Amino acid sequence: MRVLVTGGAGFIGSHLCERLIQDGHDVLCLDNLFTGSKRNIDQLLDSHRFELIRHDIIEPILLETDRIFNLACPASPVHYQYNPVKTIKTNVMGTINMLGLAKRVKARILQASTSEVYGDPLVHPQCENYWGNVNPIGIRSCYDEGKRVAETLMMDYHRQNGVDIRIVRIFNTYGPRMALNDGRVVSNFIVQALRGEDITVYGDGQQTRSFCYVDDLVEGLILLMKDGNCAEPVNIGNPAETSILEFATRIIDLTGSSSRIVFMDLPSDDPRQRQPDITQARRMLGWNPRVDVETGLKKTIEYFERILNTGRGDLDI
Repeated sequence: MRVLVTGGAGFIGSHLCERLIQDGHDVLCLDNLFTGSKRNIDQLLDSHRFELIRHDIIEPILLETDRIFNLACPASPVHYQYNPVKTIKTNVMGTINMLGLAKRVKARILQASTSEVYGDPLVHPQCENYWGNVNPIGIRSCYDEGKRVAETLMMDYHRQNGVDIRIVRIFNTYGPRMALNDGRVVSNFIVQALRGEDITVYGDGQQTRSFCYVDDLVEGLILLMKDGNCAEPVNIGNPAETSILEFATRIIDLTGSSSRIVFMDLPSDDPRQRQPDITQARRMLGWNPRVDVETGLKKTIEYFERILNTGRGDLDI
């Protein structure tokens, strides 16, 4: 098939493009390169099955495609808070444009939503029928409320216009091609440990996260887009829950670093717990994460070591 991946030069998007090409599809990668990078797709640029189009989905575009993976949006607080108006425009206007395209060409479309729609959850673990606890006027709302609106748009285009939709709520994902400067906990901790810098833990470190390796996530996206009828949101994430403090200690051990842990003030609206209930993904897709956290972290550490050792540690990856 001919597959459009918006945000295809980003961390997750580049892995998805690679997998789709391996599966024999032709891939259109659409990216404005705000947080994405050509370095992430270097290995694909010479493939006759791959095409990069530099474009911002806030602006309409006319293309012919069979499937759309809408991944375009900054996903780390550092980036989505840099220009919050642009972030919410990407989530709202960009999603409208992609849904309009899907409607016109009768393509199935997948919206990359996020565990952030659950906010600071009062239900644990988080299942898809939980409506969330989100601050609509906080500094994170450009992203989490933007994704909630994107889900609304997907459902309304499905109910009103019959657009064939998929919605995936992505939990914390990590792996090679994460940006050095994206401000997320995995990349922050690994880079700080490899450089021998203090590892910055926000709050008391007792808040929890559940980390999913990128290959497992991509497998979930592929399965969700296969034939079947699944318009309702589906959680994709690794339910193995760990505290941030435990996670920092594990990275120090795996890197053999001499870094010490220092504590800083907790950012506004930072969720205290985050763990996916993946019962629905298991039942509907037969999906389970296969890469344990230690194996995934070793691969991610190797990636960042290579980046830092080649003198590209001062560049956005």
